[in-house]
Amino acid sequence: MPFHFHTNLLARASRALASGILVVGLLLIGFGLLIMALPELFAFLAAAVFFVAGVGCAVVALKILWFQRRLERSRPGEVDVYRQNVRIHTGGPHDL
Repeated sequence: MPFHFHTNLLARASRALASGILVVGLLLIGFGLLIMALPELFAFLAAAVFFVAGVGCAVVALKILWFQRRLERSRPGEVDVYRQNVRIHTGGPHDL
């Protein structure tokens, strides 16, 4: 009568892990073959991703610069921003 050091749950988990690793390995092999067969297509896709990312960064930068310019134009000549009729108390609450 053989004595097993593992339970059935452990055997199922190891089989599931092995099958997952096998599927990932086969997918990687398939992607590698596609890249070898069609390098121009994948180079074009990578270039398109970089181009779209670059356009997105440029648009965000231009928006920030445009809003900053509008903010500077809305307050001409004001270097020091302060409020009139505001008192700053430096003492505690019982120093009145």
